[in-house]
Parts: sequence; C-alpha cells; structure tokens
Amino acid sequence: MQKRDEILSFLRNLREEILQAFESLEGKSSFERKPWNHKTGGGGEMAVLRGNVFEKAAVNWSGVEGPQFPLQGEDSGPFFATGVSLITHMQSPHAPTVHMNLRYIETKNRAWLGGGYDLTPMGFPYEEDTQHFHKTAQEALDPLGTELYPLFSEEARKYFFIPHRNKERGVGGLFFDHYHTDPFEKGLEVWKAVGKSFLPAIIPIYQKRALQTFSEEEKLLQLEKRAHYAEFNLVYDRGTKFGFLSGGNVEAILCSMPPLASW
Repeated sequence: MQKRDEILSFLRNLREEILQAFESLEGKSSFERKPWNHKTGGGGEMAVLRGNVFEKAAVNWSGVEGPQFPLQGEDSGPFFATGVSLITHMQSPHAPTVHMNLRYIETKNRAWLGGGYDLTPMGFPYEEDTQHFHKTAQEALDPLGTELYPLFSEEARKYFFIPHRNKERGVGGLFFDHYHTDPFEKGLEVWKAVGKSFLPAIIPIYQKRALQTFSEEEKLLQLEKRAHYAEFNLVYDRGTKFGFLSGGNVEAILCSMPPLASW
C-alpha cells in the first residue's frame, strides 16, 4: 500500500505541474475539471482546456480497481490501475501534438509500470524541435542506464506505427510497458524520470511554435494529419482498449480525439 500511495502522490503532483504550465502558455483560459466515479471502485478526473493556443488539451488522471483484469492473458482476478494521460491539439499547425502517459497496474500476481511520451508534427516537422525532444529524453534517462533511451525510443518507433498507412504517427519519443525491475524502486526511479522530463521536452517547443501564424492551406493539412492520429488511437492504442474494456469513463477515454479532423 505504501508503494501505491507514493505512485499516486507522484502522479497527482506531476499532473498539477502540467496543468499549471499549460495554463501559463494559454494565458486567459483555464482547464475545466470534471470528476467521475468508476462502477467497481475508484474513479478519476478529466481536465480539458480550449483556448487560443490550445485548440484542445486534455490532462486526465484515473485510479480504478475491479474484480477482473479486463485484458486477456496471464493476468486474472482483481486489479488496480492508475495513471495520468494527456494529449494536446494546437491551434497553430506549426505547433506539434504531444502525448504523454504514465501508468501503474497491479494484478493478483504482479505489478508493472508503463508509459512514455511522443511528438507528432501536424504537417510541419522541425528538425531542431525533434532533436530537442529526444535530447531531453535521453539526458533524463542516461544517468539511470545508458541502455534505457535506445530501448525506449525503439519501442516508441514500434508502438506508434500506423500499419494501414505504413508510417510512424510522428517523430517518436519514449515508450515502455510491463516494466518491472528488481528491486521495484529502480524501475520506479526510471518511471519518475520520464515523467519529470516531459515538461522540459515540450514547453520550449511550444514557446517557439504555439503563436506561429499560419495560412488556411496549412490548417487544412493539419486537419488531414489529425485524422491519421485519430485512426491510431481508435484502432491500435492499448490505453483506449483498456479503458473501454475496464468500464472506464467514455468521455475521458475519448479526450484524445482531436476537436476537428478531415478525411
């Protein structure tokens, strides 16, 4: 239980830091928060921001439990799952979409960590932004093991791939799942390092790109790229599937969808 309390405290504090950072970028608008309860125990809170910088940003937290783990496999019986998940869809096409997720799951027989973050330019990739994003991630992980960044970045390339379009959905980042170390605290340190490095990875990019002007044609290209993002989240994303199968809040699960997209 002490381990769970430490994880919950870290997630809640990190989420508040992210909410404040995004609101500072937006200026006048603030997040609308909406709590929800899970039918078998626990619940969560949605937080959605719509403004002049963020067309839509969602930074959600959940901590739920139930009598039966919802995904098929070796795990069965009671489970507990908690995490923070966020997505941004920017007004300017020159400002990329960013996704971040940190999660912790307990089942009857084991417990594991997962998460990561990735960057998706919406038609306008800037190499300097990509380099900054990856450099920040690597600098956060290298002190804990120089093998971690190459491993997690390769996992991101594999996971954030859209098979029916035969392409990655963006320019990569970090991804890890079913991560468990002995002792557990070593893996927890890695997990926390990923979470702490998220804002340094994305805020400098948004400070540079969020107010960049754009044409109608550039906005239309952004909407086309958003459609590919929506396809991935609805067809392939494990978090979306887990949320639906575990009886999660549908509105919160679908917060990842862009406000507008074009096919």
